[in-house]
Amino acid sequence: MFRGNNPAKVDDKGRLKIPSGFKTLLDAANVAQFYITSTDGKSAEIWPLPEWEKRERKLAQHSNMNKAVQKYLSLTSYYGQQVEMDSQSRVVLPQILRDKASLNAEVVVLGKLVYLEVQNERDFAGRVESIEMTDEDFEALSVITGGTD
Repeated sequence: MFRGNNPAKVDDKGRLKIPSGFKTLLDAANVAQFYITSTDGKSAEIWPLPEWEKRERKLAQHSNMNKAVQKYLSLTSYYGQQVEMDSQSRVVLPQILRDKASLNAEVVVLGKLVYLEVQNERDFAGRVESIEMTDEDFEALSVITGGTD
């Protein structure tokens, strides 16, 4: 499970070095291939390829009937690119995402359970400051988590 926030940099060639805590988890799972994509162009999602393939299998069961699945597949294909981590633990972010999401220098790499999310550090700081958990949010979470253990 990926969790937490790690500041990082994207170099001039669009390469992101996977933060060491996340790299340790990837090594333990023997993962070096990824699908990098987005659903909104504001961030990059780095999916370990086995996790992305699980997601694809679930989506494939509904892809012909469900408009939401079709939209999701259109967006993730448009922004998506399969990549391999190099010997220095770097992945190349797709050019379209580097441009659209301003992933060209200081970024944050966030653990999102089964994938990593990369956002422009400055933009993310502005967005996270405006996030406010409501009573409804906490209630929805308590249903999922079974309370406030």
